[in-house]
Amino acid sequence: MGVPAMFRFLSKKYPKIITPVIEESSKDDEDGVQIPIDTSGPNPNGKEFDNLYLDMNGIVHPCSHPENKPPPETEEDMMLEVFKYTDRVIAMVRPRKLLMIAIDGVAPRAKMNQQRSRRFRTARESKEKEEDTKRLIAELEASGKPVHESLKNQKKAWDSNAITPGTPFMDILSASLRYWVQKKQNNDPGWKNLKIIISDAGVPGEGEHKIMEFVRSQRTSRDHNPNTRHVIYGLDADLIMLGLATHEPHFRVLREDVFFQDASSKGCRICSQMGHFASECSAENRANAAAIAAEKKAGEVSVLKPFIWLHVDILREYLAVELDPEIPDVKFDLERAIDDWVFLCFFVGNDFLPHLPSLDIREGAIDMLTGIWKANFKNLDGYLTTDGTVNLDKAQIILDAVAVKEARIFENRRRQEARRDENQKRRKLEVEESQRKIEEMMMNQPNSMPAGQATVTRGAFKNPTMQPPDLSLLTPLGTGRIDHAQSNSDIVANRKNMRMANLANKSAAASLKAQLLGNVATESDGASETTEDKAEDMEDVSISPSGKKRKADELIADNGEVSDDVRLWEEGFKDRYYEQKLHKDYSDNEFRREFVKSYVEGLCWVLLYYYQGCPSWTWYYPYHYAPFAADFERIDEYEINFDLGTPFRPFEQLMGVLPAASKAHLPENFQKLMTEEDSEILDFYPENFPIDMNGKKFAWQGVALLPFIDEIRLLKALERPYHSLTEEERLRNAVGHDVLFVSDGSKLYDELAMNLYSKRKLEKPFKITSKLSKGLAGYVMPDESFIPNSTIQNPLLSVDLEDIVNNRVLCVKYKIPKSKYVHKSMLLKGVQMNPPVLTSSELWEVKTGKNSTFRDNDDNRGSNRRGRGGYRGGRNGNNSKTNSPASSGYNQGPSTYGQSPSAYGSFNQSPFGPGSSTQTFSHLPQSNMFGQSSWNSYQAAPGPAYSHNAYSGASNAYPPQPSTQLRFDSGEGGYPSSSSQYPLPSKHTRFNQDGPPSGDDYDPYGIGNQYRHI
Repeated sequence: MGVPAMFRFLSKKYPKIITPVIEESSKDDEDGVQIPIDTSGPNPNGKEFDNLYLDMNGIVHPCSHPENKPPPETEEDMMLEVFKYTDRVIAMVRPRKLLMIAIDGVAPRAKMNQQRSRRFRTARESKEKEEDTKRLIAELEASGKPVHESLKNQKKAWDSNAITPGTPFMDILSASLRYWVQKKQNNDPGWKNLKIIISDAGVPGEGEHKIMEFVRSQRTSRDHNPNTRHVIYGLDADLIMLGLATHEPHFRVLREDVFFQDASSKGCRICSQMGHFASECSAENRANAAAIAAEKKAGEVSVLKPFIWLHVDILREYLAVELDPEIPDVKFDLERAIDDWVFLCFFVGNDFLPHLPSLDIREGAIDMLTGIWKANFKNLDGYLTTDGTVNLDKAQIILDAVAVKEARIFENRRRQEARRDENQKRRKLEVEESQRKIEEMMMNQPNSMPAGQATVTRGAFKNPTMQPPDLSLLTPLGTGRIDHAQSNSDIVANRKNMRMANLANKSAAASLKAQLLGNVATESDGASETTEDKAEDMEDVSISPSGKKRKADELIADNGEVSDDVRLWEEGFKDRYYEQKLHKDYSDNEFRREFVKSYVEGLCWVLLYYYQGCPSWTWYYPYHYAPFAADFERIDEYEINFDLGTPFRPFEQLMGVLPAASKAHLPENFQKLMTEEDSEILDFYPENFPIDMNGKKFAWQGVALLPFIDEIRLLKALERPYHSLTEEERLRNAVGHDVLFVSDGSKLYDELAMNLYSKRKLEKPFKITSKLSKGLAGYVMPDESFIPNSTIQNPLLSVDLEDIVNNRVLCVKYKIPKSKYVHKSMLLKGVQMNPPVLTSSELWEVKTGKNSTFRDNDDNRGSNRRGRGGYRGGRNGNNSKTNSPASSGYNQGPSTYGQSPSAYGSFNQSPFGPGSSTQTFSHLPQSNMFGQSSWNSYQAAPGPAYSHNAYSGASNAYPPQPSTQLRFDSGEGGYPSSSSQYPLPSKHTRFNQDGPPSGDDYDPYGIGNQYRHI
């Protein structure tokens, strides 16, 4: 999810969701040769896992432009890094059944706006670095100073924009991964029994969403094991939300611990030196960083970052306590409450919409929204969402409550920012005062070191970011105690000065070490939200280059504060916001209504994308900014409908997201459209574009004001160059398919070989079941490019890897099964929950809001006040103090943790597993989500009914007309027909009533045909 700090927020608020990964260390044989880890052995983490899913872009980015070492020389060298990284992840998880490798394909149009912004920024930053280097060289030469050879002969940085579907790089990546998995399945015991699916960049869809589509599809299989243990690797926080959205309780997210070493690395993420931020990094430091990285020893060993688990089941345990409103006579459904919580998080930010101006995760916005949801739970008369569909009348209640707080939030934010600015200025002055003392001490102190050593040390301090420690605040060795002895009161009084001196000392030491060892990090171009997250967490302390004391007003100028003319904290902010950001008058009600509708469409689109799949490939949010909460009025009157459409082809996406600086990744005739004066779409590719800081401090937080792509103009302009494509380019631009690899050690291998690669011709796709394959359902077809038992050639010409002779792995095309049922927000029948891990005191903290990050400060004194839609600081009301329960157990209200074998003891055991409601539909109103007919005491299909009291009143679901079944074989080139509408569960959707399903119509939820797509 596009929310920098989301992961940090969750890990701090719910600390037990994070645990370290235990890795087995490799050993060397007698000759010093490294012995590969035997991944067929028991998992060192004490838990075995069935399926591992790799969001591959989270591997490709750090391997192609790493932070802690020089980047690989060539793209083929990058593939070797990808192999090593993937091997390491496999050795940690050791999946026993299935490995899925998913690479980002063509994204929905809604995501392309963000991709375009990131890639244009990357090109702009690269150009600025190049200009900085040239300027520095010119200045050095003009002053007669020598220019380092590595600075002169600096190679142009590899363009990370190549990691986009349709580029030659992505072709190399796909071929390399196909070769590598077959090599491993032939030779590695830990890989031999795995079924491996590769969904490369030719298959439309983002990697993590292709994975989630697969997970949802397997739940509909008759033989699916509801206790399958899943692990997904990736760097983006949205994997956590997607894990929750599957309603598979045995789910973990694996990721690097990107914050390790934070305590000792509070420096600039561009040059790795102390005393300034990346946003303040000078041209000289940028150029020096590149020079140091260039001359770094090729064989230098870098420190491997450790990995961590994020336990979705433990997050569910926290949420089960936090979300329960404890209202008498109202049944609480954890699964639906989790869906609502995920939806509330979308308001704070996601990859498809800007967050509301008043909602910032660092200000406790998620906790505030959760409090509003709980306080209004009874008024909602149900849940905000239904299996991915937003109930707009209920969402209106939440937004109304936020609107009441909005002006006060802006005022509080302004006060906090003013306090931070004052503290920052004070800290800078303190540091500079310390540096002044250091300089005086160095000037007056006689040099007692050997000449050579003194030269090195003093030379180090010529670097403007490096300063020596203030030894005057310490007791030098060899001096008496009289002059330097301090009383306890003196120590306390001078503690701040000592801390600042120590900070300066550490800055100097770390900077010197970085310069001598070449410890320079390369700035990543944004594979995830993590880089931005780390940047904001660093202390804002700058060390003066001169060490001289400066006035506070000089610091203000140097700080580069951005003027905010909107002034959200002052009366009239709405008029100013609309005028300056949207160039509209706030009184223009018609525009405001359409503006808000677009945002509501976005909320509905995102939720469906997470729960059911892409509802429209062509929809996007056409603004750079979001409305105010108070602007959302009568949203239940909006008619929200999506046309499924078709994805862009790879070259079309490249033309939509790449800047002209990255044109080399496109065919030559396409490149001309980006640069030639007579191009009808030249305006799509500005070299310079404004960035609205929007009241933020860091450049990456600003809004890149790029023109939105006009799809009609783009596709029309591409008609001509399409005719000039070579065969290789046509293949790069074609729609691909998933492939499945199976080794000869499995029963499935024999079945596939006999049915797909024998002499008899296959008339239709061959169906594989979970029972036959031991955990995989779907359809397969022969892969025309594959020959069984042949030799697989190494695709990397410059890398010495062996060909695979007499290949014992089978490759087939794989198609994810499509269910006629929507994905239901419920646990499956037969699921066995993990034992609870939270202690009674931890549960008490969550229940009473002690771990909340939000305080509703009406009077700026930090009191928690309960009001309509307000945050409830504790169950007993305002500023209530509740004694912590005894350690024997936690038993307040309906939830009875520790009193039941189930992790969620308050729920009745049912055929769906612990945590599912077993009551039946009864007394529903005439207008309900199943249509206009009444469903009193509904018990239709065999098996218990799936039921929630809160389904009644879902009067604002969408679309307004019955929707067609989603088919992926009904459009040209394998795309769905553009006229298809996405099937949404709502009161408008009529369902077939032709008796219980059978065969391919297997009902995984035991709820009958009421949830079939028409």
